[in-house]
Amino acid sequence: MKVVVGMSGGVDSAVAALLLKRQGYDVTGLFMKNWEDDDDGEYCSTRQDLVDVASVCDVLGIELEVVNFSKEYKDRVFADFLREYEAGRTPNPDVLCNSEIKFKAFLDHAMALGAEKIATGHYAGVREWNNDGRIEYQLLKAEDGTKDQSYFLYRLNQAQLSRVIFPLAGVYKRDVRALASEAGLHVFNKKDSTGICFIGERPFREFLMRYLPTKPGEIRCLDDGRVLGEHQGLMYHTIGQRKGLMIGGIKGNDVAGDHEAWYVAAKDIPNNVLYIVQGHDHPALLRERLTAIDLNWIAGREPHANWVYAAKPRYRTPDQPCEVDSVSAERAEIAFATPQWAVTPGQSVVLYESKVCLGGGIIA
Repeated sequence: MKVVVGMSGGVDSAVAALLLKRQGYDVTGLFMKNWEDDDDGEYCSTRQDLVDVASVCDVLGIELEVVNFSKEYKDRVFADFLREYEAGRTPNPDVLCNSEIKFKAFLDHAMALGAEKIATGHYAGVREWNNDGRIEYQLLKAEDGTKDQSYFLYRLNQAQLSRVIFPLAGVYKRDVRALASEAGLHVFNKKDSTGICFIGERPFREFLMRYLPTKPGEIRCLDDGRVLGEHQGLMYHTIGQRKGLMIGGIKGNDVAGDHEAWYVAAKDIPNNVLYIVQGHDHPALLRERLTAIDLNWIAGREPHANWVYAAKPRYRTPDQPCEVDSVSAERAEIAFATPQWAVTPGQSVVLYESKVCLGGGIIA
């Protein structure tokens, strides 16, 4: 079976290709160039990543294809990213990149190359499931729970999952690096990439200012309405943010100690006001429920109302017990067993039933 592996230059995708080769697949590596506005800048690693991919493919003895999806990325992912930030929300472009680029543009390209399946270095799993005579494809959590990336894949559908292999589903990260080292792949100790792919390690606000002009407004204390400072734009701040408020030394009120940190609690979009509170556990930072829109259910079926599920209202949050109070084609109302900290409009909430990822939506 011919499999095209999406290779990023990191150790995970390199080992995904290695494992497939050892399992007897006809493997081709494919490097996607998704950003080119400043790919020669200090924060962009595209050139080095391509060199690393070429080296891995040479060691493994597999062919390498290079494809430029920069236009598709700009149209399908980056344009939405800017619209969401301009509206005062905090999007997760990696979720959209997976559904629109890695498992759509890349999948279509791989099929045109004659592939039967594609593979990536994601920590997730997929399995066929017989549901009363109907074959479904389920998205599963990875064995390595500390690296599981199913959260970022919740927008995939049955057609996409039917064509995907996740070679790292049952492999732990520590073993991935050991496998790469034993196979002579020089990326075995390469640092994992962090942050949004097209931003890299650069200062985020500085990057956003290149595309969205500043729009100064007041920073107010949510509890007493005092003006505490000035922000340069609501788009540069997110719920729960502590750093970068530029209001150091301002004392609090009787509710919190004078020296407790300040956090972003709310945005008044029409009046361009940023509201902040003092103290990590301030009630304004906690939510018992949320509304999700732009829903995607992987098996094509809505979750049952009033059943207990687990949910992640953000990637790094442990699974949280919840119920789906109501669900329709347009929206889902989700209630949590315990209040959740800094629930953020624009981020994704993802539902699970044990190890099975059911899907999710965008927090409204």
